[in-house]
Amino acid sequence: MTDAVQPSSDERNAQASAIARAAAEALVTESTCLIQYSSRGRVAVIGGIEAQEFASRLSGKLVAQVILTSGAEEPGVPMIPVGNRRLQIQGYLGNFNIILGEEGRASYETVSVDLVLDLSPAPLLSMPVKPPGYLTSQVEEPYLTLVEEQLYGLTGTFEKPKYFNYDASICAHGRSGISGCTLCIDSCPADAIMSLIESVEVNPNLCQGGGICASVCPSGAIRYVYPNATDTLRTVRTLLTHYHEAQGSKPVIAFVAAEEADMLNDKPANMLAVVVEELASAGLEIWLSALAYGAERVLLIDAGSMPDSVAGFLRLQLETAEKILLGLGYPGQAIRIVDPASLQQQCEFESGFGLDGRATFAGSLEKRRTVLQAVDHLYQQSNDAQPIIDLPQQSPFGRIIVDADACTLCMSCTSVCPSKAI
Repeated sequence: MTDAVQPSSDERNAQASAIARAAAEALVTESTCLIQYSSRGRVAVIGGIEAQEFASRLSGKLVAQVILTSGAEEPGVPMIPVGNRRLQIQGYLGNFNIILGEEGRASYETVSVDLVLDLSPAPLLSMPVKPPGYLTSQVEEPYLTLVEEQLYGLTGTFEKPKYFNYDASICAHGRSGISGCTLCIDSCPADAIMSLIESVEVNPNLCQGGGICASVCPSGAIRYVYPNATDTLRTVRTLLTHYHEAQGSKPVIAFVAAEEADMLNDKPANMLAVVVEELASAGLEIWLSALAYGAERVLLIDAGSMPDSVAGFLRLQLETAEKILLGLGYPGQAIRIVDPASLQQQCEFESGFGLDGRATFAGSLEKRRTVLQAVDHLYQQSNDAQPIIDLPQQSPFGRIIVDADACTLCMSCTSVCPSKAI
């Protein structure tokens, strides 16, 4: 009788990954409300003679209006010359306002449309993520044909998820006339967040789910809800629990944006992919919890779809995570942004992050509580943790120093502290 052939580690890991994925796919995520757009096909085409020529091609469901920025008027298509007036674009799919001139002046004019096609040499709207219904194009074929097809496809009624919840009571943006945190406003690539002095307002029609606002928010006032943090944590915990139970080794949790998930067809056997709407929507509390649940490495897969500004703010969060891990006695590079081409290399390592005991906490919608649960577990599992860790500026944790001799116990600090730390 011959001994049975034992499966290789890759075969065992592939089998464990399949079991883990099947368990995660059975989970039901919490639903969110929907944001609705309605477009009747009124199109403003902005540009010079190329805008006039393109507008004359549109018919049927699309009604064109040219906003003429240069050149002479030609008959055939309704148009409004900009002249020397300032041109502003506000709004979103189904509700755009093009503002010409200064309010209160005789030359002031507004044009209301459902769609905007900007044929300017450089887009008039500069934010990295443009509003829904705002399109740009080069003025040659086949670009114009492609954008024409897009315009015809943007008539009717559309729905998208609402990606966020906002709790003004714990927002650190401002209190009692004192300006505070602006991280969500600074990081939003869609310019969907504005200041209301003591709180912020997020425009759900402009928000397109980038998620970096929730990742950088120090108090958890802005929460990502598609999926929410508890659903994402449950997915991660389920993947790792079943992977370990199936005798898989060296598990790597890899977060990837939905639009880039197709690139992972040939992923390493020990990599457990978690598909999120946008990569930046998974932040510090998710990464640290994944390590506490038993991941030996956490990868953030970026193939280039993330705007540079978002990537910059995400790296600031990674700096905080690295400082925390190093202070707890773990490898600081256990969490990293990687290119899809390097996945095989990133998933092959001699020694990982392995813990003697894996965490079982469920996580919370309160961001800070989840971070502290993960840090507490990692601290308990470490033999080399430092008592105090110096974190980078703008980290979501720190301490205040009160001059007890000068304090009058007026309690004003307790009334304005958004995180109830005092």
